[in-house]
Amino acid sequence: MNKKSTFTAYKEFIYQLVFLSILFLFFAFDKHDPRLEIDKVVFFLHYVSAGLFISYYLLPKYFYTKKYVALSVALLVLCGVVYFLEEFVFEKIFFPGERGQHVSNVFLTLVNILPLIFMIVAFKLAWDASVKQREVNELKDLIKESELQFLKSQINPHFLFNNLNNLYSYALDNSPKTPSIILELSSVLRYMLYDCKENFVPLAKEIKHLKNFTALNELQIEDRGSVRFETENLGGNYTIAPLILMVFIENAFKHSTASQSDAIAIHIAVRIKNDTLYFECHNSYLENTNTQSLAHGIGLANVQKRLKLLYPKKHDLKIEQSDAKFKVVLTIKLT
Repeated sequence: MNKKSTFTAYKEFIYQLVFLSILFLFFAFDKHDPRLEIDKVVFFLHYVSAGLFISYYLLPKYFYTKKYVALSVALLVLCGVVYFLEEFVFEKIFFPGERGQHVSNVFLTLVNILPLIFMIVAFKLAWDASVKQREVNELKDLIKESELQFLKSQINPHFLFNNLNNLYSYALDNSPKTPSIILELSSVLRYMLYDCKENFVPLAKEIKHLKNFTALNELQIEDRGSVRFETENLGGNYTIAPLILMVFIENAFKHSTASQSDAIAIHIAVRIKNDTLYFECHNSYLENTNTQSLAHGIGLANVQKRLKLLYPKKHDLKIEQSDAKFKVVLTIKLT
């Protein structure tokens, strides 16, 4: 048994002890005779033994394994044993007079006994249900975390592959911009590999990364167009899922550079209002090119999945493609 299971069992023991103590107070207390009598203790322990036997033996053996017929038979036998001990053992010992000589009706006896036993069993059922629900929630969180890590791992190689190709082209041409590209790429990769391992990072750090990423890609455009990156009202200690916005910026550059040789126009705007982040990314592109598939690529599919996982009912994503312009508008409720 591991430490977690031991702690859960210990906690269950404490809660069970408290619950039984409260039950005993209700069972044994008599306002006309507040003294604690031994017969009340014995009868209570008798009922508790039956309840615990059902809770910790019959439930795991028959109820949780869906052996309902065997469970029914076992419960009937147990009721018979409880009734026999009640009427022919404990009654004879503690009440040898008229009460001990009289055998009560089986139904009436069980009606008096079973409510307390059922309460003990109900406590165990409720406890097991809460433990099982906690395990289900932990499993859901584990699956969610695994999926997020998988989606993020798909982004990094995709980005690295594209930019290494660009760096290779500049190196072949002995471009003076090669050192700048290496520095920008190093900064971006450092952030992606080391600074964004958590599900959420400071918004200020993410925006700085986006600016570095934009500057890295802007080197490819040179004098073929313009790139604008505007921010507004980004104060506060907000956090955001890393690499969410980068996918849209990456797509904007791919859309424009793949379809246009000049007149490239990319506009990125990020602002915060009422704890909500508003992100817009516009880029120009020429129609009738091979860029149609970019709107349905692996990057956008991944980011949409991550948004659903990390911001359920807290985000709105709109992607529009018309009049030689590709437009992304994303709003996220931040924390």
